[in-house]
Amino acid sequence: MSGALRSLDARAEASRRAAGWRALALAAAAAALYLGPALLGGRVLSACVVLAIFAVMAYGLDLVLSDLGEVSLAHTVFFAAGAYAASMLATRAGWGGWATLLGALAAAALIAAFLGLITLRLREFVFSLVTYAAAVVAAAIAHNWEFLGGSDGIVGVPPLDLSVGPLRFAAGNDAELWPVAFALLLATLWLVARFRRSRLGTLAVMSHLNPRLATMSGVDVGRVRLAVLVLSAPVTGAAGWLYAYQRAYVGPDLFETYFLVLMLTAVVIIGRRLLFGPLLGTALILGQERFLSFGGDVDAIVLGGALIVVLAFFPGGLVGLWRAVMARAS
Repeated sequence: MSGALRSLDARAEASRRAAGWRALALAAAAAALYLGPALLGGRVLSACVVLAIFAVMAYGLDLVLSDLGEVSLAHTVFFAAGAYAASMLATRAGWGGWATLLGALAAAALIAAFLGLITLRLREFVFSLVTYAAAVVAAAIAHNWEFLGGSDGIVGVPPLDLSVGPLRFAAGNDAELWPVAFALLLATLWLVARFRRSRLGTLAVMSHLNPRLATMSGVDVGRVRLAVLVLSAPVTGAAGWLYAYQRAYVGPDLFETYFLVLMLTAVVIIGRRLLFGPLLGTALILGQERFLSFGGDVDAIVLGGALIVVLAFFPGGLVGLWRAVMARAS
C-alpha cells in the first residue's frame, strides 16, 4: 500500500515539474516573441503590430465559427463598432484609452446581443445571410450618416493614452503601440483558452455537434449561442479599438470584404479549434502581403483563392493535411 502511495506521489511530483517546465517554456517563448520585433524595429515592428491586431480580430470570429459551427459574416461590424466607438469618444468626448476601450467593448457587445436575439434561432445559410445583410446595412449607415463622419470618416484620433494616476503611458507610433498590441494578443489567447475549458465552451461544442442531444440534456441551445456570440464580439471590437489608434483614422473602409475574408481565412487555413491557429493564419496572410506582395489586386486574389482552396480541398486546414500525409506515410 505504501509503495502505491509513493508511486502516486512520484507521478504527481513529475506532473508538477512538467507543468512548471511548460510554463517556463511558454514564458521564454512569449519574451522572445515580444523582444524580437522590438529589437528589429522598423518595417518588421509595424507589421507585427498589425499582425497582433488582426489576429485578435480573427479570434473573435474563431469562437463562433470553430466552437459554435456558425458562419458569422457580421464580425466586420463588431470590428468597426470598436473602432468607431473609440475614435468618437477620443475625439469628441476627450476620453482616455481605458475609457474608450470600455466603450468599444460595450458597443460591440450591444450590437452582438441585438443581432443574436434576431438571428441565432436561425440555422445554416439563413444565419449567414442575415449577418451578411447586417454588415451591408451597417456599411451603408457608416457611408451616409454624418454623425459617424460619413464617407470621410473620423480623422485626428489622438495618441493612445493609458495613463493611470501618476503612471504615464502614451503611444503615438508603432514602436510605442507594440507593448499594447502584444498584451492585447496575450489576453485574447488566455481568454480563448479559458473559454474552451469552461462550461460554456463545452456547451457550445455540444450545441454545434448535436443540438438535439444538447436540448434533450436540458441545455438551452439558443441561450448558449447568444452567450458565445456576445462573448466573441468584444474580442473583435477590442481589435478595432486599437486599430483606430494605430491608424489615427476610422472610416467606412473597415466594412470592406477584405477584413471578412482575412478573418475567415485566418481561422480555417491552419485548422479550427487550435489555440494558435488564427495567429499563425494571420501571420501567413500578412507575411505574404507585407514581404511577398504582388500588388493590391493580386494579393486580394491570393487571399480569396487561399480561402476557396482550403474550404474545398483541405477542410481540416494545413494541420489536417499534414496529419493525412503522415497517416499515409505510416
